[in-house]
Amino acid sequence: MSEHRIRVDAGDSGVVTVALDRGEKHNALDPAMFDALVEVTGRLAADRSVRAVVLYGEGKSFCSGLDTGSLGAGDGGGPRDLLAREEGDIANRAQRVAYDWSRIPVPVIAAITGNCFGGGLQIALGADIRFATPDARLSIMEVVWGLVPDMGITQSLPRLVGLDVAKELTFTGRIVSGTEAHALGLVTHVVDDPLAAAKELAREIASRSPHAVRAAKRLYEQTWTGSDPASALALESELQVELMGSPNQMEAVAAGKAGRVPVFVDPD
Repeated sequence: MSEHRIRVDAGDSGVVTVALDRGEKHNALDPAMFDALVEVTGRLAADRSVRAVVLYGEGKSFCSGLDTGSLGAGDGGGPRDLLAREEGDIANRAQRVAYDWSRIPVPVIAAITGNCFGGGLQIALGADIRFATPDARLSIMEVVWGLVPDMGITQSLPRLVGLDVAKELTFTGRIVSGTEAHALGLVTHVVDDPLAAAKELAREIASRSPHAVRAAKRLYEQTWTGSDPASALALESELQVELMGSPNQMEAVAAGKAGRVPVFVDPD
């Protein structure tokens, strides 16, 4: 990556924390941040030792959205450049910073504080689970700038809220608190310390069979919306057959019977 924008810390339990590290700018998205996010999601997706990911923003905010002043045309980081799609990829560069979290085969947990606007909210929506403070501020803000949300929101928001709620929030760009966001379905939990709660949940998930957790994420990612029943039911059986009798599945059973902590191996 061309500039420092992301900090990654790997724990010994398989939990990786990813910090948007531009706190003095409320973690606003500039070209270097786009590059860093695409790089880190690709790296985490390929790392078999990762069992859960915690995503948060340094400083006062999770992410305040686009840094419009930095997105000048002609330097490879302009608005139109962000819409460029590499051959063979379904998502363009702007979409990948949000959508690629779903491509990481382990759970991603976002911890939201302060402002979470526009592209920042779409990044948070790309996570599997979201914690937010009661006074966090969330907004699908693009209409304020005469635009539509275009960073993968069509793949995340329909899984969380009804069409009427999605339309209202998008048509108005209004800011909702963490408490209201929870009531609407945008966030999973409201807590005073989202980062601590996210890390605690990540450690719990990391203590489970990594093969089972990865299979469960794949099952829901591929079937939650737009999947025909036959394909979804077939995938359930396919994944279950792969798990049954596998070393980690047998270890889960043995540890449960013995009342001990299981010791799982990472996927090959």
